[in-house]
Amino acid sequence: MRKPGAHGFKGWASVISGVICALLVSVMAAATARAALPAEDSEAWILREESGEIRIYTMDQNDSSFQVFKAEALLDAPIEAVMAVMVNPTSCMEWVLNCSESYGVGKGNFNDRHAYSVNDMPWPVTDRDYVLHIRTQGDEASEQITMKMSAISGKRAENSNRVRVDRSDTLYRFIPEDNKTRMIWLQHTDPNGSLPGWLVNTLLVDIPMSSIEELERVSGMERYQGFRLLYNQDGQLIDVIKPTDT
Repeated sequence: MRKPGAHGFKGWASVISGVICALLVSVMAAATARAALPAEDSEAWILREESGEIRIYTMDQNDSSFQVFKAEALLDAPIEAVMAVMVNPTSCMEWVLNCSESYGVGKGNFNDRHAYSVNDMPWPVTDRDYVLHIRTQGDEASEQITMKMSAISGKRAENSNRVRVDRSDTLYRFIPEDNKTRMIWLQHTDPNGSLPGWLVNTLLVDIPMSSIEELERVSGMERYQGFRLLYNQDGQLIDVIKPTDT
């Protein structure tokens, strides 16, 4: 004889399981939405500063007290030199404002790799560190190159003297224009800890403005000259190399 209620219990278990699955899907969808950067051509961008060939915009981020910024610039440097800087895992210290430590993590390859970096914060604010997943794509036909960076958990043990940032999303787009490079840079970072949003937002102009000026200068250094972009037979960028003299 079937026990009364046994079928009902299984039915409720199925319903509860379905609800849990639905909640998990909603949470995952929300996490994905949080990671998305605004469209480059959105009308919500507000111009904050313009200097020479550099323009800095900001926008509120619905799910965060920290704004997202967009920088547009025309660098007086060829795209080969700019990319030689960008793929150097230690170059963050050369051009990104307040980057005090940077190096590659794990093996990876040109198109998919990881890096570790540290942001030096003014006392008494604790330094922030990141483990970044970096994906680089380039198309020979369009000549555009994109780099996407996302902060991730793991890959490197946390340091008790630093606050690990686990939410940071960056998009770089590079487009050659004659012997110069058009650069578009979008970034949203939640620095964790007790930093107020208004304080971080005041840095959203200084960081990209100063960093882009330095990137242009560093790209002109001798050690970044003579590089070329290497594409595979399908026209996809697979490396930035410096041919050896023969």
